[in-house]
Amino acid sequence: MKEALSKIVGEANVRSGDDSVYTADETIFAADGRADLVVLPSSAEEVTEVVAWCYSHDVPITPRGGGSGWAGGAVPLGSGIVLGLERLSAVRSFEPLQWRIEVEAGVTTATVHRLALENGLYFPPDPGAPEQSLIGGNVATNAGGPHCFKYGVTGAWVTGIEAVIAPGELIRVGGAARKDVAGYDLAALLTGSEGTLGVITSVSLRLIPTPEPSLPLAAFYPSVASGCEAIERVMAAGPVAAAIEYLDRATLEITGGGFPGELPAGAEFLLIVDCDSGQSDRDELLRALAEDALCAPLAPDDPRMLWRWREGLGTSVSNEHGSKISDDIAVPLDRLADAIERTIEIGERHGVAACSFGHAGDGNLHSTFMLDPNDDLAVRRAMAAGDDLMEMAIELGGTISGEHGVGLAKNGWLHKQWGRPASRAHEAIKQALDPKNLMNPGKKLT
Repeated sequence: MKEALSKIVGEANVRSGDDSVYTADETIFAADGRADLVVLPSSAEEVTEVVAWCYSHDVPITPRGGGSGWAGGAVPLGSGIVLGLERLSAVRSFEPLQWRIEVEAGVTTATVHRLALENGLYFPPDPGAPEQSLIGGNVATNAGGPHCFKYGVTGAWVTGIEAVIAPGELIRVGGAARKDVAGYDLAALLTGSEGTLGVITSVSLRLIPTPEPSLPLAAFYPSVASGCEAIERVMAAGPVAAAIEYLDRATLEITGGGFPGELPAGAEFLLIVDCDSGQSDRDELLRALAEDALCAPLAPDDPRMLWRWREGLGTSVSNEHGSKISDDIAVPLDRLADAIERTIEIGERHGVAACSFGHAGDGNLHSTFMLDPNDDLAVRRAMAAGDDLMEMAIELGGTISGEHGVGLAKNGWLHKQWGRPASRAHEAIKQALDPKNLMNPGKKLT
């Protein structure tokens, strides 16, 4: 196998399958990844040849972007190859006057952001780790982020996809056209498929003119209920906030020391509302936030300080006990308060410390159970708490994943959320496009 694949990509680009750089992602306790080889093609043509060889020889293929995922989607399960895509790093075309760009799968999210901004344009999706995450992985997981409240997840910005599908064929669906309703929406089907239907090699993205400068506001509330009422006022105020983020009391207790401002006594809930449509709109949002707040909302002189603090929450929470299990459930906005409070109740029931923070406007919680990774009992309790969390999300009319995907970590939950008829349709699509079950096998199972 190594000799055959080396002829396609070059001997230097075929590595041992036990290379830990390529056998794990950011998921905690998902699995110990193992593969036979790591293969690093440099073009869509090489990807096509690799997939064709693997499919004809019944070799499983685990596509991999930057390894920044949180669901185990890029973790190989014991055999086959990891197909790393970081060498597909070309910007194939960039037409600022047409507000569009086509980039290969290995281009980083930060590069797309930078190229857009340097030309007076904006690519809104902002999942974490932009210097590490690759645009192909963002599309394959339909990644989210804080500003998805106003602008939508990554898939909302995809106009076309080039991908390799079984048994080793390069296809293009969509492209530069802003509207295309011909045939089934295969680009949308590949978006969020987590490499289980094909290997994305290039994406066409739409851009928009750069909005007004970010003007974030931070407001504290005496309860979860009053904070969630403030969210409803913000949404009813008229201007559309660019992002609406929240932290519960437990998260504030852990991270508040780094907050770029003073935390008022009795703070049980923090809202961060970002405005990118001008000062008058921010004034409207400010009035909505000020009602029932513990003190006047904070308007930082340097917005970057507030967002840097927000971006570091996950690391701070993880460091509190040494590690964490953090899920990305989402619920209808009118059930957000229930989900926040029940996250703490679930942690108490299982004897693990719990907190939550996340994308309030989308009802998207990062419900987190903190633990010592060397304490096997704590790990088992946190895993059991995670199962209860999935049950709760479904019970509240929500979803088991708002932005990280199913991957390996949430296998077996889709049929509980959807029911068997929808799950059978999901399985039929997989069988139609990957009859040998070699494309990222063992992931995104119903």
